[in-house]
Amino acid sequence: MGTQPGFHSLHEETAQTLTVEGSLPDWLTGSLLRNGPGAFSVPGGSSVDHWFDGLAMVYRFTFDPGNRARGGDGDALHYRNRFLRTEAYEAARDGEFEGGFATGETTLRSRLAGFLTAPYDNANIVVERVGDAYLALTESPRRVELDPNTLATLGHDQYDGSAPSGQLACAHLKRDPTTGVLVNVATAFGRTSQYHVHALGADGERHHIGSVPTEKPAYMHSFALTPHYVVLTEFPLRLDPLRFLRPGRQAPFIEQFEWEPDRGTRVVVLNRTTGEVLAEPVTDVVFGFHHVNAFERAGGSEVVFDLETVPDTTSIDSLYLDTVRGGDLDTLAGRLERFTVDLGGRRGTGRYRTGEATVERERQYDDGTALPTVSPTRWCREHRYAYAMSMDQPVRGWARAVMKYDVETGTVTEADPGGDYFGEPLFVPAPDGDSEDAGVVLTVALDAGADRSRLVVLDGETFAERARATLPHAVPFDFHGRYFPELRAKPTD
Repeated sequence: MGTQPGFHSLHEETAQTLTVEGSLPDWLTGSLLRNGPGAFSVPGGSSVDHWFDGLAMVYRFTFDPGNRARGGDGDALHYRNRFLRTEAYEAARDGEFEGGFATGETTLRSRLAGFLTAPYDNANIVVERVGDAYLALTESPRRVELDPNTLATLGHDQYDGSAPSGQLACAHLKRDPTTGVLVNVATAFGRTSQYHVHALGADGERHHIGSVPTEKPAYMHSFALTPHYVVLTEFPLRLDPLRFLRPGRQAPFIEQFEWEPDRGTRVVVLNRTTGEVLAEPVTDVVFGFHHVNAFERAGGSEVVFDLETVPDTTSIDSLYLDTVRGGDLDTLAGRLERFTVDLGGRRGTGRYRTGEATVERERQYDDGTALPTVSPTRWCREHRYAYAMSMDQPVRGWARAVMKYDVETGTVTEADPGGDYFGEPLFVPAPDGDSEDAGVVLTVALDAGADRSRLVVLDGETFAERARATLPHAVPFDFHGRYFPELRAKPTD
């Protein structure tokens, strides 16, 4: 599999019950659904050029303490993996994959047709529950519905109602844990481009919150949410919509964006109730993919959000497959930063002023992170702990551990339970826990020597290993997961 096995192609699909070493907590009875690239090439078909373009494969890990589903007396893990049968997947098998995030070129006609009629459907980033549907998501407005038990592809889900929509969407919806409402941002290209912010209720219906005009739309993978505000971080990786009108073949999607550091980074704060833009201060140039969490202070007059940042966009270029398969990413790992937007307009050292609002930046952790998360019980609320892949700085390989970062004390606890490479850590709270870190952390580890991956369960408080289960194959490095407590083991799993 080369020098970096996490970027191999996995063609095997399976469903197995695995023995658990160690012990699972009795309350851990739901399922972890992970999503990410399963293959980068198809025998006799197409290949992709970038990690972000791998064909979507969903993995289900269903926890069964005591093996209740089969009447056993030992803990079990029911495992299944399956490709999404999308148009992109079928095109790749037929040797007709035309391109995605950073792969391939296309013509003007094909690009516009894709935007308007059949957007890209290689939904390889995360699985989210919207109403009663489980949807695989990417940065296209065309979502893919799947059966959460069998992982079979059920069809496409694309909004066709009257609320404003767009040609792109943030890959990460944000859920308000108090109301259950999901919020997302769509980008619409036009003479005056706009970011359309909308909410999805329990019925899955879309409700328009507000819109933000922009001269040149930025690439935004995620955003931040608090009980009263939506926060857009407009990085200076911008796209001129007129580029789409140029004749002839054009570069891949992400190469259409241009890095314009002189613009700085605009932070837009939108009122969730009125849709009004309350503040749009500008801070120094920065780039990032993932907002960790956000909350309010001082009676709502301050909006605080944590963001994993990198100085520029070299991290995108470093993830082309011909680079990462060499094992030397040669880029800067992420760092955790805290941004505080003062809606009252007070001045202070190191702040940038636009109108009455100011934004202050504070570095929290500099030593290298990737894919940071917090407990879902702390979404939209102040958190103490963040979890992330622990990366060397600068990156010279892949994460050899996962970390727990204490925001209050600045201390870091690392766990390396014997795996060579680790993926995104997800915290699952204990139902009756009396502290923020009462629960478990789930991560997938790739053992390169054994050519196998394993699901590792860490104690949320001590970060010691509680349990592990070895998978029947080595899983390529994926992206994101969600734990769904309602998806429980069945005798047929």
